[in-house]
Amino acid sequence: MTDIEFDMLDELYFVQSYTELKKKLNFSDDIFKINLKNLIEKGWLKCFYPNREEVFEFNIVDFDKNFATLHYLASKEGLLQHNRL
Repeated sequence: MTDIEFDMLDELYFVQSYTELKKKLNFSDDIFKINLKNLIEKGWLKCFYPNREEVFEFNIVDFDKNFATLHYLASKEGLLQHNRL
């Protein structure tokens, strides 16, 4: 786990919008997008549509277009990995 991934998971114990996350962690959109994708692919992060109830089924094309409008939450596995460090 990278330092950036650790910092992101640290903020995602509860559902956060991209905007909320960006305010707390002052990374560029490119850094966010790359690391969010990595966390999702590892199974350490879930993402939701803005209504916070409907799970966003990850596919790269839709994610690249919509990542800034989604909400994020660390998965159980992500929390376990985060707490091991």
